[in-house]
Amino acid sequence: MNRMTNPDIHPVPPATLGGTIRSYLELIRFSHTIFALPFAVLASAWAWKLTLQESDLPPISSSQVIGILVCMVAARSFAMSFNRLVDVRFDAANPRTAGRHLPSGRLSYRGVAMFSLASAGVFGAGTLLFLPNALPWILSIPVLAFLAGYSLAKRFTVLVHFWLGIALGLAPICAWIALRGERVMTNPRDILPAGLVGLGVLFWVAGFDLIYSTQDAMIDRELGLRSLPSRLGVEGALRVAAICHAFMLLPFGLIPWLCPELGLGRVYWVALAIVAILLVYEHSIVSSNNLERVNVAFFQANAVISCLVLTAGVLDACWLN
Repeated sequence: MNRMTNPDIHPVPPATLGGTIRSYLELIRFSHTIFALPFAVLASAWAWKLTLQESDLPPISSSQVIGILVCMVAARSFAMSFNRLVDVRFDAANPRTAGRHLPSGRLSYRGVAMFSLASAGVFGAGTLLFLPNALPWILSIPVLAFLAGYSLAKRFTVLVHFWLGIALGLAPICAWIALRGERVMTNPRDILPAGLVGLGVLFWVAGFDLIYSTQDAMIDRELGLRSLPSRLGVEGALRVAAICHAFMLLPFGLIPWLCPELGLGRVYWVALAIVAILLVYEHSIVSSNNLERVNVAFFQANAVISCLVLTAGVLDACWLN
């Protein structure tokens, strides 16, 4: 793959404020926020609906909505920048990633370290917006530690793809706890809708990360990094990815049955059918003999999937019922 087709390699931008901001946004792959954020918003919308129906809980406030957005962006910024810091020598040794911001010198190690620490601080401060619900603040350090752990997981487990899936699957669960922490404490079953969304996200993310990681199967093996593509080969990893995506549909399909209070119906089921078609398409354009369209499968198809589930879930639960 050459510089013109590799999305991780860019020309060095001018040393301007705009160029620096753009570099940091590229560093954390800000556009990829579209993978996890829609599911956090979906869980928030469902929590808002249930809260409106319950007179013993205060309504969701604008500060809580802002808190969800702040915490989501800050947590992801921390996780991505921390990943770039601890993986800088591996990125430099990989031709596909050697042009990233730290190996190429476009951003300094100190600058990215400060950005990572600042993102963690913003995340912690954002959890205070949910007070008097103290659960987000109490859980902020364990959540950040788990997110940071993903960046180190490739050194000791081939299940790193599932670690990433859990990390993104925490988004709807954390949003639910932030908005309905009091109800969750008294009735643990209350978190079931968000838990099922999180489980679906786990398999979905693990599947598309496996597809993306096939690009690095050989270099991971050479560098001593662990991943399923380096262990099973590209073809074996793609089979596991297909299984993961099949399992993704199960928890999402169970939500209308196990959580009837949400009122999900025809729109939601149509959306899941389209998601299934998109997943089949995603796997049809990538094979062990042709990885040229990995980025199409990784970004375009999955961006449509996340936005589609969000739109259908909100329409069906909050507007049509």
